[in-house]
Formats: sequence, C-alpha cells, structure tokens
Amino acid sequence: MRQITINENDAGQRLDKFLSKRFRTMPKSLMYKYIRTKYIKLNGKKCDKSDFVRAGDVLTLYIKDEFFEESEQKNYEFLKAPDKLDIVYEDENLILLDKKPGLIVHQDKSYHFDSLVMRVQHYLYNKGEYDPEQEKSFSPALVNRIDRNTGGIVIAAKNAESLRILNEKLRTREIEKYYLCLVCGTPKRKTAVLKDWLKKNNSTNTVTVSRKPSDGAKEIITEYRVLESRGDVSLCEVLLHTGRTHQIRAHMAFIGHPLVGDSKYGKNKKNFISGKYQALYSYKLKFAFKDDSGRLGYLNGREFEVRDVGF
Repeated sequence: MRQITINENDAGQRLDKFLSKRFRTMPKSLMYKYIRTKYIKLNGKKCDKSDFVRAGDVLTLYIKDEFFEESEQKNYEFLKAPDKLDIVYEDENLILLDKKPGLIVHQDKSYHFDSLVMRVQHYLYNKGEYDPEQEKSFSPALVNRIDRNTGGIVIAAKNAESLRILNEKLRTREIEKYYLCLVCGTPKRKTAVLKDWLKKNNSTNTVTVSRKPSDGAKEIITEYRVLESRGDVSLCEVLLHTGRTHQIRAHMAFIGHPLVGDSKYGKNKKNFISGKYQALYSYKLKFAFKDDSGRLGYLNGREFEVRDVGF
C-alpha cells in the first residue's frame, strides 16, 4: 500500500486523468478495475473515475509496485538538452524567453534532444523549481509557439494554474504580440489593418492568401505600420489580431512586400540579403487582461521587449 498527496499542480483534474499521467504504463482497463474494486481510494473512501482531485487530497493505492518503479525512473530526456536560456523576465509563475532563430520550441521529427521546452525544464530542474518526482502529472510548458526560423518572445509557465490562465488569455487575445520585420520595398500605406483569408497546405507546409473566403480558409487580420524606409527595404512593426501559420510572412508577400530573407514566400533575389533566416522577430509582448486573471493579475498592463533583434 502506498499513498500520494495531491499538490497544487495536480489539482483540478479528473482522477482518471491524473492516474493516466502518473502511471503511464498502467493499462486503462486495469486502472478502472482498481478504482471499481477500491484498490484505489480517495481520502480513504471509494471513489469514481470522474471525481476531481484537490490540493491536499490523499490517494491510497493497493497496486503493483512495478507501476511505481517505472514512473520513478530518473532517466529524464530533458537533461540531454542545454540548460542555458536567454531570459527577458522571470518570476515564480512564468518565464519570458528570447528564442533565437534556428531553435525549435517542441520536438519534431528532426529532434535531437534539444528544444526550447526541454531547455526550460532542464533550467528549472537545476534551480530546484521543477522535480519530476513530485510533479507526476505536470511539467513546465510553453504557452505560445514561434517558427524554428523566427526569433522572439516565448512564454513558459512554471505551474499548472498559470498555464491554464495564460492559455485562456492567449485564446481570448488578451496577450498582444508585436513583431518587427524587414520587408522589400515601401508599402504605399504607412499604416494599415489587412483583412484577408488564409488557407494552409499541410503537405507542403505552406499557406496561400486570398481576398475572398473559400473552403478550409480562415480569416486573418494583420496590422502594420512602417517605422523606417531605406532604399528598397522598410522596417515595419506588426501586431497580430489573429495567429495563423506563417501569417505575417504570407500576408506581407500578398500585398507585394515579402520579408527580407524569406525563401518560402519571397519573389526576388533581394529577399536573400539578410542571410540564413527571414527578418522577423516577435520583439514585444503586452499583457492586456480584460477579465479576472487570478494569480497573474500583477502582470496586467505590463510590456516586455527584446532590445537586440539582430536586424
């Protein structure tokens, strides 16, 4: 017999969800049998798979030791990644990271033990703020994503409550993301709010933009202003009102001003003057909460900015 005390990061989820994360090798059919036959009890009483666990609850488990032993192995994959981060801001709930172009945020088919999320977990593990032995159903996670070849601010949540809040605020557009980019030529309008339709081709990982809606297309809204023009290149600030795949790159190319360095949506040789990556950086982030933001209320109205974007 063993006991597990539910902590804050594990609280607020269904019992079966928690058990599935805590004991990844346990078959669900066996887990449900354990619950049904009272081999798993919640606060000393019979429980149901749909019960929600709360901080301080105690689970009593009469299950095979092998499930505990397999979940307690310390061969953590994130330890293979570097633990060095470019930190814009950090507190007890989150980290704002300056992701450099070329680094992936999550593992993909070309993953070689290095991604931003793995670096975050390694960093917090070394600081003593993340212990997989205690956090069996939660691990520090990223709130937003940035393409491999784009740099900029990425939010990492340190605890489950902050992750839930930030995911919701991102969904309701209460986190404003500003980008800097170099575009070819000078847009006729110095400021504009572009509204068009974007359709993604999953097989080629490209998108196309059109004036009118079509099957599978989603509306995109891109606001830009020209900050400076020199010769045949302009520096623009872009505020995304929607967050679609390759939105800025495709939308600016659609109006005749592709990003410098963008080999996917560019149309002329001038696009390659900046080298390896397209000139696009998510340089500023603003928390603009409209409703209750729980433990993150202190962030409302604050702005954070990367000073060195490299172009």
